[in-house]
Amino acid sequence: MNVFLIILVVLAALVLLSCFVTVQQGYIAVTTIFGKYNRVLFPGLNFKIPVVEKVFKRVSIQNRSVELEFQAITIDQANVYFKAMLLYAVWNQDEETIKNVSFKFMDERSFMQALVRTIEGSIRGFVATKRQAEVLGLRKDITEHVKEQIDKTLEEWGFHLLDLQMNDITFDEVIMKSMAQVVASNNLKAAAENEGQALLITKTKAAEADGNAIKIAAEAERQAAQLRGMGVALFREEVAKGMSMAAKEMQQANLDTSVILFSMWTEAIKHFAENSKGNVIFLDGSSEGMDHTMKQMMGMNKIMDSNKK
Repeated sequence: MNVFLIILVVLAALVLLSCFVTVQQGYIAVTTIFGKYNRVLFPGLNFKIPVVEKVFKRVSIQNRSVELEFQAITIDQANVYFKAMLLYAVWNQDEETIKNVSFKFMDERSFMQALVRTIEGSIRGFVATKRQAEVLGLRKDITEHVKEQIDKTLEEWGFHLLDLQMNDITFDEVIMKSMAQVVASNNLKAAAENEGQALLITKTKAAEADGNAIKIAAEAERQAAQLRGMGVALFREEVAKGMSMAAKEMQQANLDTSVILFSMWTEAIKHFAENSKGNVIFLDGSSEGMDHTMKQMMGMNKIMDSNKK
């Protein structure tokens, strides 16, 4: 009798314990009664009908990620290799959404296969309309195209695509080498153009500098010549003034003005002798030569006097 009572107590305790189920944070549990959907259990301690109500599936409501690697072909028959990261999550915690997540697919493996193939098909269909040279610049366009194409499908499955990142886009080795050669040749072309422009600028600036230097030198020479001419003119003017004053003084002293010319002549000969630096100057030192010179100077004096009158 006591043994039977103990068995009843144990059974009752087991039944009582089976009435409670714990759901972890970040998950939602789906229960069934006799194989049919019953309700959703939220995180924490939940009560369920013992024996008949069973936890069918625990659904994660956290974000999930998966890495994809696949190949596509462009319209110009170039093989493109993609490596992508897919981020998705359960759409919301509504009952209908949770039912779709729980019962649309037989298991998680079937869902992942359908999800990956759907995304691959969408990307391949998009890439098939593009050329090889366009693909590398279409990361954002590919992502937007995929989200637009499969968001509605995922919503029917109870999921939502959060993000799709194209981490790597590559081509066949031969194509990669040819692309590298194109980039290298473009860089060489740009470098040559820049070098030519730099050389042109250098030559132009040098020519401008030479032209400015010539202009400055010509202007300086012009100013120097002008100053030299002014100096000569002033010198002649002062000489004329000095000779005029000396002539007036000679006339006031009743002296012959030809003496001035004779004095200038002798001073000139003295200057030649002092500054000749070895040069030979031939002068007629005879009395006849002196007389001839004096007559010439007196004749010049008479001409000057007649011009004044």
